[in-house]
Amino acid sequence: MLDDLTTEQQNPASLDIDAKSSREILAIINAEDKKVPAAVEVCLDVVASLVDDVVDTFRKGGKLIYIGAGTSGRLGVLDASECPPTYGTPREMVQGLIAGGSEALVRSIENAEDDPEAGVRDLERIGFGPSDVLVGITASGQAPYVLGAMEHARKLGAVVAALSCNASSATFGLAKHKIYVDVGPEVVAGSTRMKAGTAQKLVLNMITTASMIRMGKVYRNLMIDLVPVNKKLIERSKGLIVKATGCDRDAAANALENSGNRPKIAILMVLLDISKEEAEALVASHDGHLSLAVDAYKGGVRP
Repeated sequence: MLDDLTTEQQNPASLDIDAKSSREILAIINAEDKKVPAAVEVCLDVVASLVDDVVDTFRKGGKLIYIGAGTSGRLGVLDASECPPTYGTPREMVQGLIAGGSEALVRSIENAEDDPEAGVRDLERIGFGPSDVLVGITASGQAPYVLGAMEHARKLGAVVAALSCNASSATFGLAKHKIYVDVGPEVVAGSTRMKAGTAQKLVLNMITTASMIRMGKVYRNLMIDLVPVNKKLIERSKGLIVKATGCDRDAAANALENSGNRPKIAILMVLLDISKEEAEALVASHDGHLSLAVDAYKGGVRP
C-alpha cells in the first residue's frame, strides 16, 4: 500500500507548517534537508560497489543507464546529460530514460509510469545488453515502468542497481546493488521531489563522478577531458592547463591549440615538454590516467 511507505507519511516536524510564517517554513525545510547527506553517508559502501561495476563496464565498452519516472527520471536524465560536456564521454556511454519520453522532462505525465512494457521497449530502443549497467531510480520503489525495465535487464544478465528512499521498495528485489537512502517523511507528505529528490541527486552525482575519476578523466581534481566547444569552455580549458602545470596563460593557450583542443594532452605536453604525438601515446598506454602517465615518464618508463 502506498500509504505504508515512509515517503508518504506525515512528518512530525512539519505537522503545523501551514500556520507558520515564510521564515519559519524555510527553517523547517532547511532542518529536514540537513538530514539528507547523513542518510547518503550510510549508503557509501553500496554505492562504491556499484561504482566498481560501472567502471568495469566502461572499460569493456558498456553503458550506464538510469531509468525513472517523474522527478526520479528527470534527475537521471540530468546527470547523464552532464557527462559529455564535463568528461568528454560519448553520448551513448551514460544515458537517462524517463517514463513518457522527452516530453516528460518539461511536463508531468503521471500515467506514463504505469506501463512496465514501456520500460522494456525503451531499453531495447537504445540497445541495452548484458554488458551494460541499469540503475532504477524511484523514490517510492513501485513504478511499473522502472520495475519492468529492471526485470528485463536482470533476465539479460546485466548488472542492476536500485536507488530508493523506502525500505520496502519493490526495486530492491530485482537489484544486485540496493541503495536505500532513508531520508524519512517529507516536509509535505508524499512530495518526493524534496528530500528524496535531493538524496537521489547526491547519489547520482557520486556514481558518475567517482566512475569518471576512476576512468582517468580527472587529474588531481581538474576535469581534464572536458570538450571546449564554446568560449567559456575554451577559457576554462586554458585555466585547467595553468593550474595543472603552473605555466602562464599564453603558454596554456598555445598548448591547447597545438594539442587539438584537448586539455589532457596539452597538460602533458607542458608538464613533460613533449610533443602532441608523444603525449597521446603516453596517455593511451596508461588507460587515460594522467597521474600514472606522468609518474611513469618521470620514472624513466616510456610508452
